[in-house]
Amino acid sequence: MALTPTLSTLSPPAAVAATGAALARELDWLVRVLEARLQHFFENNPDPLPELQAPELDPPDDFYAQLVRRHELDWASRLVLALALAPHLRPQALDALFIRNSAYDRGFTEFGGLKGKNHSGFLPTGETALFLLAGPNLAQRLTYHSTLWHHSPLGRAQLVQLGATEAGEPALSGALTVPADTLALLTTGQPPRPDYSPDFPAKRVSTTLEWADLVLDHHVQEQLLEMRVWLENQDALLGQPHLRRHLKPGYRALFYGPPGTGKTLTACLLGNITGHEVYRIDLSMVVSKFIGETEKNLGRVFDLAEHRRWILFFDEADALFGKRTATASSNDRYANQEVAYLLQRIEDFPGVIVLSSNLKANLDEAFARRFQAMIHFLAPKPPERELLWRQAFAAPLVLADDVDFGDLAEEYSLTGGAIINVLRYCVLHTLQPPRPITRADIVKGVQREVAKDGKTL
Repeated sequence: MALTPTLSTLSPPAAVAATGAALARELDWLVRVLEARLQHFFENNPDPLPELQAPELDPPDDFYAQLVRRHELDWASRLVLALALAPHLRPQALDALFIRNSAYDRGFTEFGGLKGKNHSGFLPTGETALFLLAGPNLAQRLTYHSTLWHHSPLGRAQLVQLGATEAGEPALSGALTVPADTLALLTTGQPPRPDYSPDFPAKRVSTTLEWADLVLDHHVQEQLLEMRVWLENQDALLGQPHLRRHLKPGYRALFYGPPGTGKTLTACLLGNITGHEVYRIDLSMVVSKFIGETEKNLGRVFDLAEHRRWILFFDEADALFGKRTATASSNDRYANQEVAYLLQRIEDFPGVIVLSSNLKANLDEAFARRFQAMIHFLAPKPPERELLWRQAFAAPLVLADDVDFGDLAEEYSLTGGAIINVLRYCVLHTLQPPRPITRADIVKGVQREVAKDGKTL
């Protein structure tokens, strides 16, 4: 389920305020339905409880209205979602369910509910949801129980989850919870971003540059356009029954070429322009010397990213996706099992995966069949280098008259990443006292870059 909110005509603060007002109306409605259900229950009224109309979704720009419309939530789904949200947003709304059964000096079994360790309010369970929807009507309860958690709009969108229970206990005694994604979306307008940790060995990467700043060969640009079109239209394409039968969700691409040619920048810009966050996998935390740990470490990333609109970026993927070897030892056998596991997870992943490698030949051949795109990032030619020099050293930087970008582009075969390093060197060495950047400054910076490869000018 993708939880990324659609664009609103309201400013972010106004959209949050509108969402708060919409949720307040929804919780008011929940309280009215609960009061009516309790009165109906204590009066032993055998007639079905009339449905109290849900609030109008107005204005349509709040995050809650977007969510309800996108997932086509019906009356029952909205009511159960409001019930699950109540402990987070208005816990006192469920205090009426604490009423005690005087005959047994305990709470009413029919109401369900749990008591938290720190939370003093009423925590609803599956039993609470069925009581609210159907009361003691067993036929209605069975209908809701068979459809609500899996086949209703609420269940298909996974907006509310029924928690696990102890062995032998009824499934409906599980806690009614709202996933962190949904809760964060409704309160902030954005899904939560996981923290970098051993359990999630990936970091969000971004850029302040724009698509127009990308300097690449026109053949590479054409291939990236195809990838961009998929990212922008995948939901619509897979919504067509014919295409859904033949096309699998997700997109897998290989970016390969020398360091500094824009592979990481391109992934970030694709994310920016299509509304996808980009997470770079930290291979030092993923790859383990212990048998089976690599699969676990990587599995956690895939599991968390499964239903999010993310681009997973594996930088220097050779270490993880390298060629399989002949099974001369048990270590070789387990290494090959790791590659097979990765192949399967990549093929099944419904999101976007980009593998980056300096050399295409380093990767296992079995991966090639699973890529929708294999894009070769070439070292820039003189015209492209000149444009990179001009972009990097543009105003407000002050340049001496002897700086000629055409000459620099012809004379020095640098990548975009190397040119940025030269820029950093020049800025620092002309800062105190401030003075224009000269050709000599640039050449010194170039010499430092060339020396990294053990070469001299």
